[in-house]
Amino acid sequence: MAKVVTPNKPVIVNPLKQSQTLGAALAFLGLKGMMPLLHGSQGCTAFAKVILVRHFREAIPLSTTAMTEVSTILGGEENVEQAILTLVQKSQPEIIGLCTTGLTETRGDDMDGILKDFRKRHPELDELPIVLVSSPDFKGALQDGFAAAVESIVKEVPQPGEPKAQQVTILMSSAFTPGDVQQIKEIVSTFGLIPIVVPDLSASLDGHLDDSYSPITGGGTTLVQLHKVGSSVYTLALGESMRGAAKILEQKFGTPYDVFTELTGLEAVDKFMQFLANLSGTAVPEKYRRQRRQLQDAMLDTHFYFGRKKVSLALEPDLLWSTVYFLQSMGAEIQAAVTTTRSPLLEKLPIDSVTIGDFEDFENLAVGSDLLIGNSHTQAIAKRLGIPLYRQGIPIFDRLGNGQFTKVGYRGTMELLFDIGNLFLHAEETKVRDRDVQGD
Repeated sequence: MAKVVTPNKPVIVNPLKQSQTLGAALAFLGLKGMMPLLHGSQGCTAFAKVILVRHFREAIPLSTTAMTEVSTILGGEENVEQAILTLVQKSQPEIIGLCTTGLTETRGDDMDGILKDFRKRHPELDELPIVLVSSPDFKGALQDGFAAAVESIVKEVPQPGEPKAQQVTILMSSAFTPGDVQQIKEIVSTFGLIPIVVPDLSASLDGHLDDSYSPITGGGTTLVQLHKVGSSVYTLALGESMRGAAKILEQKFGTPYDVFTELTGLEAVDKFMQFLANLSGTAVPEKYRRQRRQLQDAMLDTHFYFGRKKVSLALEPDLLWSTVYFLQSMGAEIQAAVTTTRSPLLEKLPIDSVTIGDFEDFENLAVGSDLLIGNSHTQAIAKRLGIPLYRQGIPIFDRLGNGQFTKVGYRGTMELLFDIGNLFLHAEETKVRDRDVQGD
């Protein structure tokens, strides 16, 4: 059981967390025909867009209600209405995700009332889904906003229907990359199950060339699929932050669910595979049995480099949990764990303490580590401390292929093993060379 530490500081120094608004927008980008609309100033949207463009290296559809000083004082109802009408006219979205920001949340805009009045004035748009999510910047973090958006989606869009055998809903946490989502879809499909993934970043932000330009998302979970979610026979919530959305589906449609907090590591993947085998009534396919044997061999090859290595992590709670368990399964020791927001997982972490803090806290705690794990903003700390850095999380802007990176399943775990193992191996060889030079 970990002790959760919250430093009593009057200011955040070098922030670790990304905003709820960014997380909500990211979740909405996993729906096809989507246009996320941020109700706030133009700067709020521009900042979020820059982060996502740098991370994924893709065109990111993102719009704003462009609140000014005057509209902030008088109220943003007209801005919301005009923004939606403009999007309908110019972009023709199939669905709009309306995210609040710190600006409009502080003012206290009655968003439910604004949308209700909009529907009354524009009945011709009754068929256009507009999903509202409260995502203020001043509290929570990216994971909270992402989870809140998914909860709003499953609360508003799915419709009741007759249960469809073999159809399952998969709720994806912000901890999973588009490459992870694709791998999980392939695994589930191999068991003869029909997955509906919410949100499906693997079809929108995986890095692919479309036939033509589109001002809205060209891939992701379709509206038809979202409507069918109520007919699924089971819900797989991947990540603790998806538990709330799974509970909503259980309450609305009676769909049973299970939460999988990690899909990285031999034991975690074994558990997932066995669950799918039991659910589908199908034996684990031979190709995954072979991948399991390959992973076991990789663990034998790499465990010498992981043993008793001290690792410090700065990650969102869901990703922190799975990474800590993976590292400990390989014999590494967790020196420091810093995260962005509260989660039921934090107290359950098998470490002494976890800090909800910033990069200043992380740098102070990470001194003497053998490896740092965090996003690209951790690079400056790694350089100052002279410690290797393995990049995880958002944003990663100094490496390519973030949309394709995979760390789940037997093969993804193996890739992660080799990536981190090679960092340890390089550090060992560098130390040996330095000693040889000093000896000369």
